[in-house]
Amino acid sequence: MIEIKPLGSSSAGNAYHITDGYTDLLLEAGIRYKDIQRALNFQTTKIAGCLISHEHGDHCKAVADIVKAGIDVYASQGTLDALGLSSHRAKRIRANQQLRIGTWTILPFDVQHDVAEPLGFLLANQAGEKLVFITDSYYCRYKFPGLTHIMLECNYSMQILDQNIESGRVPAIMKKRLLRSHFSLENAKDFLLANDLSKVQEIWLLHLSDNNSDEGLFKREIQELTGKPVFVARR
Repeated sequence: MIEIKPLGSSSAGNAYHITDGYTDLLLEAGIRYKDIQRALNFQTTKIAGCLISHEHGDHCKAVADIVKAGIDVYASQGTLDALGLSSHRAKRIRANQQLRIGTWTILPFDVQHDVAEPLGFLLANQAGEKLVFITDSYYCRYKFPGLTHIMLECNYSMQILDQNIESGRVPAIMKKRLLRSHFSLENAKDFLLANDLSKVQEIWLLHLSDNNSDEGLFKREIQELTGKPVFVARR
């Protein structure tokens, strides 16, 4: 059974621990390695690998320390080059080329973000469960059959963003970047409606903006839309 534990989920840093009961993985490493260790009760030797979506610091801050700890890091060539990571622990992966880490079968796929070569991840375990992980993207062109767990960025609401710009709380220039780099509540709804949710057990909303989101509203609207248990990753 898949278990998801957010270790950090904000512009300050993103990291998530997942396990199927056999193989432990990290998705992202955007907080200090010491904080990762502490959050996992210093059981980091169980981590079989760390998947990195892209090179922004709030997703890869601890990469160097993770490599030093003997944990393999998996990322696209574009991300590895941007990070200057050339250790034998740095494993290049490609969109639409499947790989295995322990009991997980993983399919990276391309996403849309303002970086070198960003990826999302579809992970399947031996029990037939499927988890999709998408963050820092404004669009996903793929549909995923048989999903049981969804980890999806829900960074901002267009309505809240427009209100904040109008009141002067957020610079107007911010809107252009958000529209081309992050999933909004509206994007998240469109993605969920485009996919078969019949087997979904949990939906996790990730990377909420400090200024342009509303945790209670987002959770309520996604829950009403899908009829599924919804959790907001905030640490």
